[in-house]
Amino acid sequence: MENNPPYTVAALYHFAKFGRFAEFKPELEAVCEEAGLKGTLLLASEGINGTVAGSREGIDRLIAFLRAQPEFAGLEYKESYAGKEPFLRMKVRLKKEIVTMGVPGTDPTQIVGTYVDPADWNDLIADPGTVVVDTRNDYEYAIGTFEKAVNPETTSFREFPDWVRRHDNDLKGKKVAMFCTGGIRCEKATAFVKTLGFDEVYHLKGGILKYLEDVPEDESLWHGDCFVFDERVAVGHGLKPGDYTLCRACRHPLTQEETRSEKYVEGISCPHCHDKRSEEDRARFAERQRQIALAKKRGEKHIGGE
Repeated sequence: MENNPPYTVAALYHFAKFGRFAEFKPELEAVCEEAGLKGTLLLASEGINGTVAGSREGIDRLIAFLRAQPEFAGLEYKESYAGKEPFLRMKVRLKKEIVTMGVPGTDPTQIVGTYVDPADWNDLIADPGTVVVDTRNDYEYAIGTFEKAVNPETTSFREFPDWVRRHDNDLKGKKVAMFCTGGIRCEKATAFVKTLGFDEVYHLKGGILKYLEDVPEDESLWHGDCFVFDERVAVGHGLKPGDYTLCRACRHPLTQEETRSEKYVEGISCPHCHDKRSEEDRARFAERQRQIALAKKRGEKHIGGE
């Protein structure tokens, strides 16, 4: 692709038995620093997950380093591009899970749903016998999803297993097609659902991001934009950045119309959180926003702006 914006964004994950994850952290941090990358990478005994951004050379260096590790030799990742730096700093964190569902023993390396390529996804979800399930959270669903998709109305992925258990009768005997942003939540979601005895469980390979990259807009069954966890806020077909702003108080994506609401005060509140905040909250957020503005005047980046 020619004339790409200056920042390459790599979204990656890989499930593997990774007992040495704590010892690996400083080595990974050093490689990311030397490559000039920023973003977040999570390490756990079940593998690696995260999104980073930097130069073409920096991303290539990280991917080569990760694939040189025996546990991550088969690592795949998804690329997109950004015109400005999408992250403020580089973080490598140790976690219990690389995507937190909170159901012990759920292991996508042992059992998982059937992968469906983006080119075949439309046929699957158009089938009347298919229940299409969006495994993301409610604020992500609100700005874009697939036709026919069910919204579990979760505020975190930890709530998803309980939703499945409550809707067992609605799902049993059907084809269950799940999707998420980049594919990682569906790895665990389909693994969990399979352990409950569901037979026909599918998930979109590469997630929404791969679908939006590969499927032409005039053939697409996706409506709206896809929320992403960086400064772009959301992307659309062709992975082009959408027209959303992020509320720094509650992290909810905002339309341009919502930013014109009297309840929107940059860094302090928005229509989604205004009535839920105390005066103490507003004062704290206002001070943070003041510090961000001062740092900007000095030509610096304030970590509270992330």
